[in-house]
Amino acid sequence: MKIFGTDGIRGKANVFPLVGDLAYKLGRALVYALDSQKNKKKKIIIGKDTRISGYMLESAITSGIVSMGADAYLVGPMPTPAIAFLVKSMRADAGVVISASHNPFDDNGIKIFSHEGIKISVELEDLIESYTLSDALDNIKFLGANIGKVFRIRDTLGRYIVFAKNVFPYNLGLDGIRIVIDCANGATYKVAPMIFEELGAEVIVTNNEPNGININEKCGSTYPNNIIEKTTLFRADVGIAFDGDGDRVVMVDENGKLIDGDAILSILAISLKNKGRLKNNTVVGTIMSNFGLEHILKQNDIALERVDVGDKYIIQKMIEKGYNLGGEPSGHVVLSDFNTTGDGIITALAVLSIMVEQGAKLSYLFQDFTKVPEKTKNVHVSKKINLDEIEEIRQAIEYVKNKLNGQGRLVVRYSGTEPVVRVTIESEDINLINDGIDLISKTIEKHLS
Repeated sequence: MKIFGTDGIRGKANVFPLVGDLAYKLGRALVYALDSQKNKKKKIIIGKDTRISGYMLESAITSGIVSMGADAYLVGPMPTPAIAFLVKSMRADAGVVISASHNPFDDNGIKIFSHEGIKISVELEDLIESYTLSDALDNIKFLGANIGKVFRIRDTLGRYIVFAKNVFPYNLGLDGIRIVIDCANGATYKVAPMIFEELGAEVIVTNNEPNGININEKCGSTYPNNIIEKTTLFRADVGIAFDGDGDRVVMVDENGKLIDGDAILSILAISLKNKGRLKNNTVVGTIMSNFGLEHILKQNDIALERVDVGDKYIIQKMIEKGYNLGGEPSGHVVLSDFNTTGDGIITALAVLSIMVEQGAKLSYLFQDFTKVPEKTKNVHVSKKINLDEIEEIRQAIEYVKNKLNGQGRLVVRYSGTEPVVRVTIESEDINLINDGIDLISKTIEKHLS
């Protein structure tokens, strides 16, 4: 049985595997798996987003960690990338984030960062999983003064604010710029407004009143209509929308045009190259990256390397090849000169710094970026079976590929975090996009929904 997926553990809260007793065993397993130095007390940071189930899982994991003699440092609701930063800053042995990112409130998840602030390896996940699902640790008990302690860290907001502001050039500010921020009622609800205000912006905040059940509810980066509407309503210069755990961001220009992760990557790449700071003149994207990104990068003599979907694979490739920029259309953007993982706040600040340096409107920065028309449909499924094993689905996919005739792209893939198949078609032929999406989606629904 596998409990770790493409982005840690993810599923319905209080349904296996995201139940209290397993979270307790996971905490114990994590400490044991890390314990290569038997005489060194482990320090583990625990953060979360704003889901109501976060309290339950936080308590259970914390209990497991201290029962194995390690100390737990609780930071409360904080963006996922802030935990990655704090793990390195506080010299911790690991960081645990309790979050289901952009998923609905009744989901939750657990992801683990290494002492380097990057997601742990598949090998370490497998080891932790094996200890969690077995009784191998049941007889290991720490008693008396050997039991770990729990600390609540009060100044983490300030630490991350200072860190994030250092991304922005010291001699520049956001004075005179009106920004609307959509915090998705999630982990950025406190820290994001403070950062942009301290840099001088006029900040209008929306969806920053989490109640445990409204995270990502018709708001945030996965529901961009909200930030488009608010940016237009308040006649703002910029709109910024984060997802529930703050590792994604999308932006909106002063005309109400949406700027997704591909567009953001394009302007960051060109700016870094012009400053001689884009390592190997290469950007890491995914199989979902729009051809419009590839085209504008090629025009600027920048290469695009594609990997499978998931920031984990992007970061792996960046580390392997020594690159410093990568990302996804969803708004996961990794600027490894600043942080070890996707960071929505850092990404937005990097874009705004270019805007201020050039004294330009946001729309001007992105005027040369043109997306090839595309459409994605999520098809909910009750089970995940290899799509090639179902003949009618395989034939439908092959039919659409033949229709595209090399003049577009088709991607059909299971989500790693949700029970859906994502069907994406990219083509200049809008009718072909709609017909192809319809054919493949209905065929999948027939067999798997």
